[in-house]
Amino acid sequence: MPETFYIYCDESCHLENDHAGIMVLGAVWCPQEKVREINQRLREIRLQNGLPTDFEIKWTKVSPGQQHFYEQVMDYFFDDDHLHFRALVAAGKSKLRHNDFGQTHDEWYYKMYFDMLKLLLTPHARYRIFVDIKDTRGGQKVARLRDVLSNNMYDFSRQIIERIQIVRSEEVGIMQLADLLIGAVSYANRGLNTSPAKAALVARMRKCSGYSLTRTTLYREEKVNLFIWQPREQGE
Repeated sequence: MPETFYIYCDESCHLENDHAGIMVLGAVWCPQEKVREINQRLREIRLQNGLPTDFEIKWTKVSPGQQHFYEQVMDYFFDDDHLHFRALVAAGKSKLRHNDFGQTHDEWYYKMYFDMLKLLLTPHARYRIFVDIKDTRGGQKVARLRDVLSNNMYDFSRQIIERIQIVRSEEVGIMQLADLLIGAVSYANRGLNTSPAKAALVARMRKCSGYSLTRTTLYREEKVNLFIWQPREQGE
């Protein structure tokens, strides 16, 4: 039987007119049989820090008072060999010229999503993809994303990608872990320095990964795999 992997996807600064210079799409993935164990370990880390087991791990909630907790969560990600992270940073979002390429912003978004995920997918495994889509068109976007991924994988019988579904991130620990790592990558690539606690987490992720978080990593990097996408300059 092919092995099944669960992939938890989230996004940051993905709207067309949000005045952010970048968009980050990211995913944490692990084998299906490790999901329960990982979520249990995240609950234990909450309890060790005096937090409720349903406390939501979220980049926007990082504060000096919870810095030690978030550092432990990040350390756990790096210590567990079954957890992996991949992110695509679309830089120069304000320079996009969709009309020149005969595409809408949505079509570009799905191309970026495929570019983010394609490195994780092989025809010899099975995948269940969970997404935290926050806008009102979530159902339509999931259906479109599945079409794009399956067609590009020649998975016309829908056997490789078994399922793509929306989940509520506050209910799924591994999805929250994706939010934290994506937040750190976004913070680093936007050059922000608004929070000492967030800056400390970025520094910790840099140290543990061995990467700057602002440059593309080696293609076969398995723990923290990053791709920095740049739009073509006009005239290229």
